[in-house]
Amino acid sequence: MEAIFSATMGELASRSISFLVDRYLKQKVAPGEEESLRGLQRLLLRLRVVVEEADGRLVTNKAMLHQLRILKKEMYRGYYTLDFFSCRAHGEDRTKGREVSNSFAPSMFNPAKRVCICSGSNEGVVRAELLEKVLRSIKDTMDDVSEFTMFLSRCPRLDRQPYNMYLLLNKCMFGRQMEMEFIMDFLLQEDCDPSAAEDPAVLPITGPGNVGKSTLIEHACNDERVRNHFSQILRFSGDDLKDASVETLRDGGKLKHQNRGMGGGRTLIIIELFLDIEESVWKRLYLAMRICIASVSKIIVASRSDRIASFGTTQPLRLQWLTTEAYWYFFKTRVFGSTSSEDHPKLTAIAMDMARLFNGCFRGATIFSGLLKANFNLRFWSMALATLRNISQNNILMYGQGIVDDWDIVEPLYLRRAKKTSSECFVILADYQTCYGETQPEDPEMVSVQDLFFGSIRPRGNFKVHAWTSHLPPHYNYMFHCGIRSLPEE
Repeated sequence: MEAIFSATMGELASRSISFLVDRYLKQKVAPGEEESLRGLQRLLLRLRVVVEEADGRLVTNKAMLHQLRILKKEMYRGYYTLDFFSCRAHGEDRTKGREVSNSFAPSMFNPAKRVCICSGSNEGVVRAELLEKVLRSIKDTMDDVSEFTMFLSRCPRLDRQPYNMYLLLNKCMFGRQMEMEFIMDFLLQEDCDPSAAEDPAVLPITGPGNVGKSTLIEHACNDERVRNHFSQILRFSGDDLKDASVETLRDGGKLKHQNRGMGGGRTLIIIELFLDIEESVWKRLYLAMRICIASVSKIIVASRSDRIASFGTTQPLRLQWLTTEAYWYFFKTRVFGSTSSEDHPKLTAIAMDMARLFNGCFRGATIFSGLLKANFNLRFWSMALATLRNISQNNILMYGQGIVDDWDIVEPLYLRRAKKTSSECFVILADYQTCYGETQPEDPEMVSVQDLFFGSIRPRGNFKVHAWTSHLPPHYNYMFHCGIRSLPEE
C-alpha cells in the first residue's frame, strides 16, 4: 500500500512539474513571437512598396528582373508565414480532428518539405526558430534594395489598363515577369541574318496543362510593343493542323491582330498543340508556313510535350507551377481583392485550406475566387471548403491516391452527389472555349457554375456550364460539358 501511494505521489509531482514548465515556456515565448510577427509585418510593408512600384514600371534589365524575382519570392514567403501563424492562432479549434491540419506547414525554404510544429513545451521554440529564419532572410534581401530602387526610378512607368486588375497585377502577369520579358526579347529582336525571312525564328514554350502557357502568350500578343511590331498575328490550334498542308494553313487559323497601317510587314504565328507532334510533321508544317503565309517573321509553338524543344531556333521556355507561397499570395489577392485579409482571420484560414486543396491549379482558383467574392460570408466559404474536400475524396475514390490535379480534365471529374442518398454524381466530362457572344445565357441547357457546385438543380442527361469568361481579349467563354455518372460503392 505504501509503495502504491509513493508511486502515485511521484506521478502527480512529475505531471505538476511538467505542467508548470510548459506554462512557463509558453508565457516566455509568446511575447517574443508577437514581437517577431509585428516586425515581420513592418518588413513586409516596406518590401511590398518596392515590389508594387517595380510592377508599375517597364523593367527590361535582366539583372534587375532577377533581383525583383528574389524580392517577390521573399515577399510571398513572408506573407505566407504571417498568414499561417495568424490562421493557426484563430483556427486551432476549427481544425481539430480534420485531415488538413495547420500542425503541418509547407517549409518556408523548400515547398517540397514539411515542417512539423508539434504541440507541447517545444511548440513555442519551434515557432520562434521558424519566424527568426524568415525574418533574417527578408532582412538580408532588403539590405541590397537601395541600389535596386535607384535604378528602378529610371525605368518608364506602364500604362494601366482595366483588364490588368484581375489575373495581371499592374500590367504584369502574376509571377511571370521574367518569362514575359524572355518572350518580348524574342519577339522584338531584329533579324540581322538575311535568311531570317526564309527561315523564321521559332520559340518553343512547354509546361504541364493549365500552367498558364496560353495566358502568357495572350498577354504577350496584347502588348502594345508587339502589336506595333507585327502587321498581323495568326493563331493555329492542334485541330487546325491535322494534315499540316498548305491548304489547311491558308484556310485555317484565327486572325488575332491586324495592323493595316504597316502594309506587308512582319507576321507572328502562334501554334498551340494539344497532342504530341512528330518531327517529320513539324518539318512539313514549317515548310507550309513559309510557302503560304507571307512575311512570316516569328513563330511561337506551345505544348505540354518537351519534344517540341528541338523545333526551336532559340532556347525553349519552360513554365513551372508557382511555389506554395506564391500561389497563396495569388489566390488571396483574387479572393480578397482590396479587402484586407487581416480583418477576416477566419475567412483567411478557410482560404488557406482551399489553396492547399487546389495544389497550384489556376483553373480552380479562377472559378472559386469569383464565387467566394460574390458570397463573402463565413457560411458560404465553409460550404465551399467542404465541397472541395468532397471533390478530392470522390476523385481519389475513382482514380486512387496517384491523382495529381483534380482539375486537369483528362478523365471525368467527379463533383458532388446528385442527391444525398444517391450514388449518382455530377461530373465534368470535358472543357472547351467559345468566342465572346456565342454563349447564350437563356440557353435551357445552360447551368451556372454556382448551381453546379452548390445548387439544388436536378438536370437530366448531359448539360453545359458557363465556368468563367476570360478578362483578356478576345474574352473567351470557358465551358464545361457535364453529365451524371454513378460512383462505385465504397
